[in-house]
Amino acid sequence: MHFQWYPGHMTKAKRMMQENIKLIDLVIELVDARVPMSSRNPDIDELGKNKARLILLNKADLAEDKKNEEWLQFFREKGYSAVTVNSRKGGGMKSIHSVIQEACREKIERDRKRGILNRPVRAMVAGIPNVGKSTFINSLAGKACTKTGNRPGVTKGKQWIRLNKNVELLDTPGILWPKFEDQEVGRKLAFIGSIKDEILNSEELAAQMIGFMEQHYPGVLEEKYGIQETEDAYACLSAIAKSRHCLLKGNELDTKKAAALFIDDFRDGRLGKITLEFPEEYQ
Repeated sequence: MHFQWYPGHMTKAKRMMQENIKLIDLVIELVDARVPMSSRNPDIDELGKNKARLILLNKADLAEDKKNEEWLQFFREKGYSAVTVNSRKGGGMKSIHSVIQEACREKIERDRKRGILNRPVRAMVAGIPNVGKSTFINSLAGKACTKTGNRPGVTKGKQWIRLNKNVELLDTPGILWPKFEDQEVGRKLAFIGSIKDEILNSEELAAQMIGFMEQHYPGVLEEKYGIQETEDAYACLSAIAKSRHCLLKGNELDTKKAAALFIDDFRDGRLGKITLEFPEEYQ
């Protein structure tokens, strides 16, 4: 399976971000805590150079706590401000305003010396599709400012949101990059739902995820589905179909339905806290 998805609105979105970056003091980049490196668009580093940078490991409740801490350390050592958040449930959100002020301390100090007081920090919220940007903004603002949805590509245009007298946010559409050099990155983005499911082979994707689970989280599938784990991922998928009564006419196993069910269980955290990549792979 080849992973790629770059609809036309993403080209337009990238151009819009390039045009607006001169207005921005801080780039807030949301990544998925389960895949912090694979969910970083390399274009955002280029776009945000010479700007203050804040990386938010969103959906931190779905990833391993210990790995979250290791990833925070990893990014901080590279010079970024970094915190974990769970914007859907509000975890870590209270500290965000002070984190923004801290990340922009040099800029605020420069303004003060030049006699510019009380100018709000202007922050661009960026990230790949379905990483939770709109949910984060709505949670931070305490009201529904943006459209949200558990699928990629909901936000199509830019939107300025004034949070308070200190901070203004620019919401931007999720952008991927035109070509994944490493298909492993594409696979991980497919796992977390940042590539449209309609263009993927769900059974193949589920089999690859099962292989990862058996290697790094042995026993989880056995406990969740009451099945015997085996090295044959497709046999495991068939066992999940049987366990969850996913059947076609004539009692034939519906592995496509089982694959969708399994992937949803992973994405929604019903398999437990799972991290798909580890800092030591990127040292």
